[in-house]
Amino acid sequence: MLSLVIFVSACTLILCAWKVFDWVWWKPKRLERYFREQGIEGPCYKLIHGNIKENAVATKKAKAKPMESFSPHSIAPRVFPFLHQIVEKYGKLSLFWVGGIPRVNVMDPDLVKEVLSNNGHFTKMKPNPITKLFVSGLASYNGEKWARHRKIINPAFHQEKLKLMLSAFYDCSDELISKLEKRTLEGPCELDVVPELKLLTRDVISRAAFSSNYEQGKRIFELQTQQMELLNQGLQSAYIPGSRFLPTKGNKRMKDIHKEISNILRGMINDREKAIRLGEMHNEDLLNLLIDSNIKEIQEHRNVNNGRMSVEDIIEECKLFYLAGQETTSNLLVWTIVLLSMNQEWQQRAREEVLQVFGTEKPNFDGLTNLKIVSMILYEVLRLYPPVTSLKRFTEKPMKLGEINLPSGVLIGLPILLIHHNRDIWGEDAEKFNPERFSEGISKAAKYKSSFFPFGWGPRICIGQQFAIIEAKIALTVILQHFSFKLSSTYVHAPHLTQNIQPQHGAQVVFHKL
Repeated sequence: MLSLVIFVSACTLILCAWKVFDWVWWKPKRLERYFREQGIEGPCYKLIHGNIKENAVATKKAKAKPMESFSPHSIAPRVFPFLHQIVEKYGKLSLFWVGGIPRVNVMDPDLVKEVLSNNGHFTKMKPNPITKLFVSGLASYNGEKWARHRKIINPAFHQEKLKLMLSAFYDCSDELISKLEKRTLEGPCELDVVPELKLLTRDVISRAAFSSNYEQGKRIFELQTQQMELLNQGLQSAYIPGSRFLPTKGNKRMKDIHKEISNILRGMINDREKAIRLGEMHNEDLLNLLIDSNIKEIQEHRNVNNGRMSVEDIIEECKLFYLAGQETTSNLLVWTIVLLSMNQEWQQRAREEVLQVFGTEKPNFDGLTNLKIVSMILYEVLRLYPPVTSLKRFTEKPMKLGEINLPSGVLIGLPILLIHHNRDIWGEDAEKFNPERFSEGISKAAKYKSSFFPFGWGPRICIGQQFAIIEAKIALTVILQHFSFKLSSTYVHAPHLTQNIQPQHGAQVVFHKL
């Protein structure tokens, strides 16, 4: 009997050892050979970490010094140092390793379009448990759950609903103008626009999404900022299954933050649901629209377990509203102000258009649609400094992409930043600020229509893109109506990547009252 126990134990240990060996070495090396046979090259797989440490070293080195000049905007070597090196060395179809997961980088526009058009074939990779503590929601779901959530959320972002939010957009922008006017009473003032524009967009998302002012939403923003910092620290090394259960200081803090944010939002949601059911509240904000759409979906299906969002689901969508609604637009506005400060002729052209359309009056929806030059400028900023620098998809089963055979478990990387800066697509001036390229619209700006996708492409295109564009247009309009601006001599051009591209040392701008 004892010998049988020993034999079974030994077999179990050998099996476990083999699984570990296969996970950390044999399978990655086998896949490495498989890709090499198809002509897809990249740096060699390193035990457990893959190329994560090399990426961290390259990023640290790149951030150590600013860019030598403002233009051309050759920011990829600083923002994406490791990936840029791989593409330069191994080509636009290349490979590197995220822990034991192979990431195939795809830059061919036709292949990019194929990946983004086939939502059911190339899926979003399931977030690891650490990332889920930060935010999930619509952006991370697949299949039926994604379709259900998209259907419920869609009505909140219809054009007619967005029109109702213009007052919130304008009021928040007007408060920024009032602040700037006080600062410029005695002449030009220098200001780091990064924190100011973050305050603006945080206030906008609080009012437009939750009908609350910035102070009421401030705690959630503070907590999400802390959570983002902890997440970035955790992503510097390969995720080891089960590591989230370790009683580390970082793990404990992330769980506490997740719990506090959820409790705040749960209270808001419960109050709103109760008020809506009693007919006591008629706010046309995003949260009300979402809850109302969810209630209608439940009534349509008559089965609360089918075709509805739970409170926990709504909490995750609210977290996504807060994060995406604030970060995307604030970064778009920051880089727009910086680039118009660098390019005074385009700033003047944009101001002349704004004054022609609105004069000094409050901007309206119809007028915003007539801002052709402003639109061209925003598109060019989104091209050079996209809010999302890379999209990722995952193969849950063997797939064929063009002539490439992809096994299951492969991460497909679509580096938006590198594609947006590709000279083969955009011409020799690909890294220069030239809004004129969008003079005939997005479809004719580049050699391939699918080469411009700052908000994604296909079925999963960002549901809030019009929200962000309208908000940016209103903010830029009122700034141009009241001020001219230029870069301060203290400004250092040092774009770097956190969750998105940000000025590492701030964006110091000098404002002149008109």
